[in-house]
Amino acid sequence: MWALYFLTVLAMLVTMEIGYRLTKAGQRKSPDTTDAGVGAMSGASLAFVVGFASNIAAERRQLVIAEANAIGTTWLRAGYLDEPYGPEARDLLREYTDLRLAALDPAQTAAALARSEEIHNELWTSAEVIAVDSPTDITGLYIRSLNDVIDRHAERVTVGRAIRVPPTVLLGIYVVALFTTFLVGLQTGYGERRNYLAMVVLVLILSVVFLLIVDLDRSHEGLLRVNQQAMIDLQRQLNAAP
Repeated sequence: MWALYFLTVLAMLVTMEIGYRLTKAGQRKSPDTTDAGVGAMSGASLAFVVGFASNIAAERRQLVIAEANAIGTTWLRAGYLDEPYGPEARDLLREYTDLRLAALDPAQTAAALARSEEIHNELWTSAEVIAVDSPTDITGLYIRSLNDVIDRHAERVTVGRAIRVPPTVLLGIYVVALFTTFLVGLQTGYGERRNYLAMVVLVLILSVVFLLIVDLDRSHEGLLRVNQQAMIDLQRQLNAAP
């Protein structure tokens, strides 16, 4: 990852320098004091790259929050079930919450996911019995929230392990970032002097954004991890409950 970062910084500095030299060459042939909208174009490109990274992070974080809410709602509704189903369901949901956090460890992912699916089956089997023995509105609400838990699990597994940013999309974003620095280089060529500090900072920022896109796509590994605070808070609440 760090090798990728430094190579990206170097590539962006080179494209920025190329853009600068092209503008200066054109200025010598036909002097012009305006940048012909180059600044607006480079700003739009930068906004696109930053916005893409933000969307990836927001989507994965929202999935964590949605799953935590679904588990919490199911746990609350389980309190209305008759014994032994209510206490059993709550015990399983406590274990399930622990497993959702344990699954973040690559060494425990497979076992945690397998046990999570076993808990789904156990809870659903009990729900079928409850639905027959006590077909009430409360039972219906519990089953609906339990179904939501199972759906949220499927979404997180699918997004985290199966749905990844295609290499062609990553390449496209990389090219857009390079063209952005090229446009910045073109724009700086219209001035008499260059602000080297601002240029280097911009390149470092763009390189970090691209690194974040690649890293966030790996979800549970790498330099950054999706914030699990919603699930951690839920775990603390369930463990503190009687």
